[in-house]
Amino acid sequence: MTLPSSTYRIQFRDGMTFEHAEQIVPYLSRLGISHLYASPIFTATDGSTHGYDVTNTNEIDPAIGGRAGFDRLSSALRAAGIGLLVDIVPNHMAASLENPWWRSVVEWGEASPYGRHFDIDWRRKLTLPLLGKPLDEALAEGELKLVVDEEAGVLAIAYYEQMMPLVPSSYADVLSGVDAPAAAKLLTLASTAEPEHEAEFHRSTRALLTGSAADIREAFERKYADPASIRAVLDAQPWKLLFWKDAPRELSYRRFFEVTGLVGLRVEDPAVFDDAHRLTLELVRNGAIDGLRLDHIDGLADPAGYLDRLRSAVGDDTYIVVEKILAEGETLPKAWPISGTTGYEFITTLPDVLVATAGMKTITDTYRGLADGEPEFAEGALAVKAMLARKNFAVETNTLLKLLQTAGEGVDDAPDRDKLEMALVSLLVACPVYRTYGSQGRLEVSDADMWERIVNTAASSTHAPDGQALAFIERVFQGEVSPAAADAAQEFRRRFQQLTGPLTAKSIEDTMFYRYNRLIGLNEVGGEPASDTFGVERFHEEMAKRAETQPAGLSASSTHDTKRGEDARARLYALSEAPEAWCAGVKRWQTINAAHVANLPDGNAPEPRIQWMLYQALAGAWPAEASTDAPEPAGLSERFLGYVEKSLREAKQRTNWGEENAAYENAVKTYAATLLEPGNTEFLQDFARTLQPFVRAGLFNGLTQTLIKLAAPGIPDIYQGAEQLDFSLVDPDNRRLPDYAKLVADLEIKIADRDEGLLSRGVVKQQLVAKGLALRKAEPLLFSEGDYEPLEVTGKRADKAVAFLRRHQGKVALAIAPRQVFDLGATEWPCGDYWGDTTIVLSSDDNWALRNVIDDRIFEAGRPLKLADILQTSPVALFVSE
Repeated sequence: MTLPSSTYRIQFRDGMTFEHAEQIVPYLSRLGISHLYASPIFTATDGSTHGYDVTNTNEIDPAIGGRAGFDRLSSALRAAGIGLLVDIVPNHMAASLENPWWRSVVEWGEASPYGRHFDIDWRRKLTLPLLGKPLDEALAEGELKLVVDEEAGVLAIAYYEQMMPLVPSSYADVLSGVDAPAAAKLLTLASTAEPEHEAEFHRSTRALLTGSAADIREAFERKYADPASIRAVLDAQPWKLLFWKDAPRELSYRRFFEVTGLVGLRVEDPAVFDDAHRLTLELVRNGAIDGLRLDHIDGLADPAGYLDRLRSAVGDDTYIVVEKILAEGETLPKAWPISGTTGYEFITTLPDVLVATAGMKTITDTYRGLADGEPEFAEGALAVKAMLARKNFAVETNTLLKLLQTAGEGVDDAPDRDKLEMALVSLLVACPVYRTYGSQGRLEVSDADMWERIVNTAASSTHAPDGQALAFIERVFQGEVSPAAADAAQEFRRRFQQLTGPLTAKSIEDTMFYRYNRLIGLNEVGGEPASDTFGVERFHEEMAKRAETQPAGLSASSTHDTKRGEDARARLYALSEAPEAWCAGVKRWQTINAAHVANLPDGNAPEPRIQWMLYQALAGAWPAEASTDAPEPAGLSERFLGYVEKSLREAKQRTNWGEENAAYENAVKTYAATLLEPGNTEFLQDFARTLQPFVRAGLFNGLTQTLIKLAAPGIPDIYQGAEQLDFSLVDPDNRRLPDYAKLVADLEIKIADRDEGLLSRGVVKQQLVAKGLALRKAEPLLFSEGDYEPLEVTGKRADKAVAFLRRHQGKVALAIAPRQVFDLGATEWPCGDYWGDTTIVLSSDDNWALRNVIDDRIFEAGRPLKLADILQTSPVALFVSE
């Protein structure tokens, strides 16, 4: 397998097409990218902004250029020597009538050729959560109508623009008494229709109905004018319309997280796997695709089985990484035939280099004073998990309860439902990782150990469940049941494991990360927001582990799913270096803007802790080039208000998605908008002045984390535009199309020593990326197989530098970067005299000539490497032995 030396992630849609991507290929080549890393390219729902709502896994989306556009891009990449890594979505598809497989299931029910492609509970009707109100109200208000869908060639129930096809077996009753010439012919076609020949049926009905449906339509208007007649038609269908707010309790199919518009695929079935991967495998086998990124691997019924089947299908030469969030101390299953993850865990190592432990106490104490009794992170996370298990994921939890009850049939001492429910929720809450991976039979040692930990945690929790109920669930999970209960036990284990990931993600990433706002730069996917202790020693330990466990995994710093851009995080880390200045600033700003706090019946808005969050979020998004006396930076207000709305709803406290508290949201957004009004000069000027030293510290932090990504174990992944400064907020803000004309021009700029303007524009960072990637291309084995060795730093500012070495077969690379340099003067750089006698300690046996790829200067490793000498022109250095 030829590994990438780097990847460049682009987000197709929202302005990015294959044609546009083809135009930037020369730029990517000049930047040093080895592989373009594409978001999903297969056909998605009309207007999709991300492509994860796939409607056809075997068609390249015409909206971004179709197969012809893809082939042209592929040729351009090959000519430039750049490979292609494509993001595919094996876990789910769009539950949309635009999806021909889903449409077939809606029309034919379980009898559809695709009835088993989706993870649907066919013990009851397929639920379609499309209604904006309860069914009875929709019927009474005449919102549901019986129609002829001439384009599809079917009879259908129309709900505004949605037209749900009727099952052909119901046509006889529906057309009974309809005196129209085409009705009898349509009934004849329907009476002989078979789902296996649905295409032929639809061709015939379309031909029949084209131009002759008016009589049927008029008859329907007379016959189906009252709610009772429409309800009778609905009752005859294999599907059931739902008020969308009832979906968490009544949905009949597995969904992606809480998204009812995304239905789970059963790729554990070989036939479904083959159908869903036909085009993907064609593109891999013909050389158009070199690697695959697998979305949400934890959603699958059997991830290991899926990966084995995929690896067998694509061969050993295809690079594969999975989207997998690793908890602290967790590693990937060793048996998985992949190269690694997409790199969230790499992001979580960076605070150990850039966050100052000493300053966190001041930040923590100040935040607690504003948090108004909010629980600490761990306590809050447990409570949120339990709440979501019973509310947002009620249907999934109830399915597990039903399986437990089925497994308990005939067992004399089986616990009652209430005790089972409490024990089940306790186990779901106690799971400290996203999931375990037991499929059939006995658990692997690591999973057995994790399950034991989960059970023990649940048993010793504050509100411990009934011991008998807990023991019963443990036996079911382990498969220690009667033969009659074996199927229920196996399904219980599978669905339990599929639920813990979404439950954890929604509880932590999409709830607690918006409630616990101590230092929001730490609130990142896979991170530990409540950490109090940071240190470069732990960073080195994690990098050494990474060299052993994931040397070929991706190392990300920004993605389409991160909560904020990498340079926003780098800046927010710097708050820990001067917490007194930050906390005093927040206090002044709260006073300046106190008149804009609204007094609502349910309390003031925004609350002090929300104000604390708003000022941090604004600080992270503030442009680096913004003047200290200029008005609101252009375009920031609209982006900021979108973030504010999302953060309030995700927190699920005074407002929520689907249960919006308009008065509260408007009050907070008004406050946030006022912060950026040009007339709010006292605040804007004070904010910009206070922020300025944090901006500079953040810029140097950004260079440090970039150098680490370029030189540390793992394959550096550059997110679109983040080769320069990335101060984006959470999606959709982080999916904006970069200005590639500017990026192309800036890459050619010649940088003079210590150029403040180019530092603030991100050009210094961009050129660091280019030089680092060029080295990785030139020395692939040094970085893919090289050992990781921490280097000791001594002298006056030893605590202000991080250094490490990569070594492979006599070749070395050495990376040196500053850390926690908030104490710099207004125009001072961490270069030259700043370092005094600070020195990198190398072994006396290390006698190389080292070339700094940043400025091409040569140093002899046999003498002390004084930072004042080697960091004369740049804050960072990346050496390679000559």
